Amino acid sequence: MNLFSNQHSPLTNLLPKDGTVNYYGTIFSKADADFYYERLLNDMAWENDQAIIFGKLITTKRKVAWYGEKPFEYTYSNIKKIALPWTEELLALKQKVEEHSGETFNSCLLNLYHNGNEGMAWHSDGEKDLKKNGAIASISFGAERKFAFKHKVDKTTVSLQLAHGCLLIMKDETQTHWLHRLPPTKMISKPRVNLTFRTIVG
Repeated sequence: MNLFSNQHSPLTNLLPKDGTVNYYGTIFSKADADFYYERLLNDMAWENDQAIIFGKLITTKRKVAWYGEKPFEYTYSNIKKIALPWTEELLALKQKVEEHSGETFNSCLLNLYHNGNEGMAWHSDGEKDLKKNGAIASISFGAERKFAFKHKVDKTTVSLQLAHGCLLIMKDETQTHWLHRLPPTKMISKPRVNLTFRTIVG
């Protein structure tokens, strides 16, 4: 199922079963979205992402940054990261996301995709550090990209376009039953900055 319109009610669950995904569309004016895009692109402590796969250390072209209200440890792909302190921009974005969603978050993992050649393979965010069935709020700035979900059992797929300045919320049992990915594309040459606000427990 393809959902390429950006006009969705946030009350609508985009998944047919086994989880909840709400798309709020653009929640920022173009001027505000452009402002945050430039600030995040230039001011975050970006590092090339790393993963240990089959015992080998892999360094990606995609860059990441990890921030939180405390120096949380967060482990994924067998790599441990320590959260940096919130910046003024990240706190403002967190407040806006919490106002729209009614959820609360204590950390944020940012991804920088330099162009459409960089993406993310099928995965779920089920790390033990994360609140089980907790909400993950995703904000996108920059290039509009396709985002897809696939059910782990029956392989049902749902996809939509993530617009510049949009908000997407994944919650409930979504990470247990669904994979998601950002497919690469040769059609896009501009960067995309993605922020995923999360709740770390423990």
